[in-house]
Amino acid sequence: MKGKRLFLWAGVFVLTLGFLTLSFLGQDAKAQGKPIVIGSPLATAFLYGWDAARAITLATEEINAKGGVTVGKEKRPFKIEIMDTRDLEPGVPTSDALLVVEKLILEKNADFIVGGPVRSEAALAAMDLLSKYKKVSILTTGVLTPAYHKRVEAEYDKFKYCFRISGEVGWMVVGEFIPCLMEIKAKHNLNRLFIMIQDVAHARAGGDLVEKLSKEKGWEVLGKEVFPTGTTDFSVGLMKAKKENAQVILIWMDMPETSILLKQWYDMKVPALPYGTIISAAEEPGFWKATEGKGEYAMASVVNAGNAPSNATPWTMKFVEDYKKRWKTEPEGYGTSSSYMAIYTLKDAIERAGTLDSDAMVAALEKTDLKGGVYGRIRFNPKNHQVIPSVDPNEGAVGTIFQWQKEKRVVVFPPKIAMGEVKLPPWMKK
Repeated sequence: MKGKRLFLWAGVFVLTLGFLTLSFLGQDAKAQGKPIVIGSPLATAFLYGWDAARAITLATEEINAKGGVTVGKEKRPFKIEIMDTRDLEPGVPTSDALLVVEKLILEKNADFIVGGPVRSEAALAAMDLLSKYKKVSILTTGVLTPAYHKRVEAEYDKFKYCFRISGEVGWMVVGEFIPCLMEIKAKHNLNRLFIMIQDVAHARAGGDLVEKLSKEKGWEVLGKEVFPTGTTDFSVGLMKAKKENAQVILIWMDMPETSILLKQWYDMKVPALPYGTIISAAEEPGFWKATEGKGEYAMASVVNAGNAPSNATPWTMKFVEDYKKRWKTEPEGYGTSSSYMAIYTLKDAIERAGTLDSDAMVAALEKTDLKGGVYGRIRFNPKNHQVIPSVDPNEGAVGTIFQWQKEKRVVVFPPKIAMGEVKLPPWMKK
């Protein structure tokens, strides 16, 4: 009897081992070629870095689980190499981020660069390195300055390897921020604006452009305060806004200390709507608890759809749910959906090119036309390699502006993907 049991257990063990072996062999058989190395230089201690790293990881896992990337007749997996640039930390020189990019290229043998650097100044400086090594790069997070794609257009032969799949400040102001501001003006009869910006390139440029265009549209701009990166007290600026009877405070800052700004706004009961065009702390799903609800009514742009729940495309909520399942949180803010889509866009271009050759990849990326992506149709302007934007996800990469309402991020702009309407804090109504 014992012999029979022993024989049965041995049989079960052999069968189980066989299934496991077949399973692993099956996975290896799907993508047996040399890994395609993606180097990701990111400020991983900050929102726009860690959410990008998570999204890149998720997309890579999904693609590899389905067999990897077809390069000619060969199946090859993606391999991610993420390194911290620290370029969003106060006082860290641009040269540190450049060393990371070069290390990814020379030591990690990256075939492509996807992600950052995250700070505009660092990304602009890195363009020369990418040109030197002829490395195709897809910028996905941070870096909103128009100077990036303008440089590609001005010196195409040198900088043709540089692409950006996320938004940029010129379109965001003209196509999203001002139209949304005009909707608020029309609905709530508001026209007095106070501007608070961070002392970085994209915020300075964005603040100046908002000031100019809003004045042209009938807004009275009462003042503009500039704050160094790392500021922890915004009370002087808030008091000025309150004294001038501002009705909307336009905030443009990508530092985590913006949560302090909104707590102070709430505690001071400043009777003005906080309109965060870029306000990193308010973007995160954990913002409500972190501020004990004091951030309610704050608005924020997360640049691309999918960084907050909406029904922009059928893929949008699938991405949101897949991200929640993998990381136990909703997509966390700017840089998430764009980093995720960059990996799928890269896969599409590699398979069409049939090679990893840099010049062939440039040509393939310029012909990209992915419909129904997480934030809409993905195409690049062939002259400057900037993703083509739109307020309609059927036509281009669509943005997202949301407002915190009762513990949730409610998308309020653009109209085609809106899930609710802008509400004013009760002390404004009084």
